[in-house]
Amino acid sequence: MSGSVIKARVVWALVWLAGGLPMRWQRGLGGALGRLVGLLGLREARVARRNLELCFPQMELAQRQALWRQNLVETGRTLTETLRLWTRPSTRHLGLVREVVGGELLDAALTSGNGTLIAAPHLGNWELLNQWLASRSPLAIVYRPPRADWADALIRRARGQPGVTQVRAEASGVRTLFRILKEGGMVGILPDQQPKRGDGEFAPFFGIPALTMTLLPRLAQRTGATVLMAFAERLPDADGFRIRILPASAALSDADPAIATAALNAAVESCIALVPAQYQWSYKRFTIRPENAEPIRYD
Repeated sequence: MSGSVIKARVVWALVWLAGGLPMRWQRGLGGALGRLVGLLGLREARVARRNLELCFPQMELAQRQALWRQNLVETGRTLTETLRLWTRPSTRHLGLVREVVGGELLDAALTSGNGTLIAAPHLGNWELLNQWLASRSPLAIVYRPPRADWADALIRRARGQPGVTQVRAEASGVRTLFRILKEGGMVGILPDQQPKRGDGEFAPFFGIPALTMTLLPRLAQRTGATVLMAFAERLPDADGFRIRILPASAALSDADPAIATAALNAAVESCIALVPAQYQWSYKRFTIRPENAEPIRYD
């Protein structure tokens, strides 16, 4: 047995134990963890503060500080909730969905036979969203493998829920995605990850040029699949979530990458506007800059 396999099993055991806590305990623990990250000024807190400064420059300082503090709490909750979602059968989690807004859009897309492309930003709890979507129809999710083999094994095991197929973000994986959509299947992509230089197009994101994936627009444009935005919004003072499904602009399928990526980022912004505190602001979204542009520093 390799060292990577042993490490993955040890980490899995720890994650499984933590995942057994009651949901309210997990949310409380996650909120406390987020506050501690802020008090200690750890990397995640610094990055979130910087992103909020960049994306909401007109916001009053006190309001932005309040948003930053709440975001750290929500980020911690996402982490601890995910321990449960990864280690217990997905059928136990579907009851956490208290409300679905826009469900008729998904129903229409699934019955059309043209393929369904879900753009799910890092907003709310995307792991629960995956499981809920897979309960409606088989779902292929795209993921970027981590560098460490043990981490890759852990993620594949954690997300290996019924109805979910994991597709690596590489050439063979892209061919698989095209096939699934052309056969009328459903594909889920996190659209707000920064791609490698050369794999994306610079488009405005909160007014800042951000390297944006062209994969999702290409899939939409070449397959004719219905594109929907979706996220699982955490409800306050409860264990539950609200699934939100929103239509995407037709411009997202435009053959011009500049138009399509701008529409994609605008759609992500519209989702964030509904619950800005639940977005993953701790992600360094603007590290790759256009040629001759001033670098954006996070530290």
